[in-house]
Amino acid sequence: MTEVLSAAHVFTGTDRGLVPQASIAYTNGLITEVSTGTVTSPQTNHLVIPALVNAHDHARPSMTSFGASGMPLESWILRSAFGSPPDAYLAAAVSLARSARAGCGGAMIHYTRPSGKLPIVDEAIAIAKAASDVGIRLAFALAIRDQNPLVYGDSSDVLSALSDVDRSAIQDLFIRPSPSPTGYLERVDAIHAAIAGPMIDVQYGPAGVQWCSPALLEAIAERSASTGRRVHMHLLETIYQRQWADRAFPSGVVSFLKDIGLLSDRLTVAHCIHARPDELDMIAESGATIVTNFSSNLHLHSGFAPIADAHRRGCKIAIGIDGVALDEDDDAIREMRLVQMAHGGLGFERTWSRAEFLSLAVRNGRKSIGAPGSGALAAGEAADFVALDIGELDRDAIMPVDPIDMLFARGNGSCVREVVVDGRTICRNGKLTGVDLDTLETEIRRLYRASVPQFKALERAWRPLEDALAQWFKHQGCC
Repeated sequence: MTEVLSAAHVFTGTDRGLVPQASIAYTNGLITEVSTGTVTSPQTNHLVIPALVNAHDHARPSMTSFGASGMPLESWILRSAFGSPPDAYLAAAVSLARSARAGCGGAMIHYTRPSGKLPIVDEAIAIAKAASDVGIRLAFALAIRDQNPLVYGDSSDVLSALSDVDRSAIQDLFIRPSPSPTGYLERVDAIHAAIAGPMIDVQYGPAGVQWCSPALLEAIAERSASTGRRVHMHLLETIYQRQWADRAFPSGVVSFLKDIGLLSDRLTVAHCIHARPDELDMIAESGATIVTNFSSNLHLHSGFAPIADAHRRGCKIAIGIDGVALDEDDDAIREMRLVQMAHGGLGFERTWSRAEFLSLAVRNGRKSIGAPGSGALAAGEAADFVALDIGELDRDAIMPVDPIDMLFARGNGSCVREVVVDGRTICRNGKLTGVDLDTLETEIRRLYRASVPQFKALERAWRPLEDALAQWFKHQGCC
């Protein structure tokens, strides 16, 4: 059955650009036609844009509520143990539902902190069910790390600064055996067999070069090349990772990734805040995608990524929320605006037009999560789009203003009126059609409150641990 959505404006993401008084016809998950004509329905004072993509996330519904605010990644990542999901389905469903409500049609879950309550394949199945219930496209990458659990090097100085009781608690919580490269690849194969399909892309997920041995990265690179499966990882997120990389790889960490075959158009790298111009050139040449996570970088004091320079050098840029949007609300529209504002140019010089930026963010985001097509609203493309309320955007209605300009000036999730993914309406007037977000949030909060006591040892050890971490990282650059 063919369905039709009419709107005052449709931003196609093609050479047609912004089409006024347009209708989108779609059936069986595909757009069949974008036509123009008189639109008279009062319900069509909308701007329709391609569905956005949250290209880097971890399915964490909250972190500030666990006291992880205003600290650098290197301590924040240990503090995040308090936010271990008490239920894999609920945590993923809340995170994905919030993204979908704000206009996302697809998301990457780089799964760095499993709940541990289920075998990992069953946990992946639960997350896949959450994505299906919400109705969103999903890329799933099981994260793996096999070195440097506390700091980027020998952690003996950190542990020796703790009391015997606190040291034992930290070792039990963070220093655990890792699977072998072969064991990890087998886990990913099992997850792929269990959940991969038209709406779910399973990827390899090395946590980052500083957390993965060369042998592990080489094994992943080889298997990615033989299977064609994509790889998703962090790269050069913090100044401390930059310092470590320069010591560990004197010839260059990105050169290392290139030499082992990991740097390719199958690779997505999150952050790249401290990537240098020559490294950006290598990333551009390889066809790899950079996901920038502006609000997360602000929250964690990680720095400002050279996104405008990366774009000028030919890098593919996508946008991720990273579980820490500006207001911790998974608002992908606001996140897109922030990236465009921060990197869009100075004075009269422009890095890109707003329309160009919207198109590239969608196109590159879709590629990074393995979603079909470019995201453009045209015949034959996936029926993934978002209807935004122009009356909400242009609330003053004083004179005609380009609705794309209004989107980038004022847009946020409250403007979303409908989200369609694969031809299915997954959100209407701020309400998810497949899940009850309010009920999910109430239940996950209850479970989080119940799970906090199990981390009493970490809470007791936190202050000396945080101090020891700060001392280690402050001095690592000169050691």
